[in-house]
Amino acid sequence: MAVAQFVADLRAGAGFRRGLRVKKTQGYDDVWEMSWAPDGRATFHYGPSVPDGEPHVVWRGIGTHSNFTRP
Repeated sequence: MAVAQFVADLRAGAGFRRGLRVKKTQGYDDVWEMSWAPDGRATFHYGPSVPDGEPHVVWRGIGTHSNFTRP
């Protein structure tokens, strides 16, 4: 469900809903994080558009909070 909400918000282009808790990762200019549940976390960055004009999300890690020591 979180991925479907993420994609819908990305396509709408008006920002992400509060429940996905998307924010920039502290200490990194191009890495974002999302936490959708008490122990559900993902990190991602934006890659070159494929196709042109469309956002390209590159997932860096998906799992629990304990799985992430570096984004």
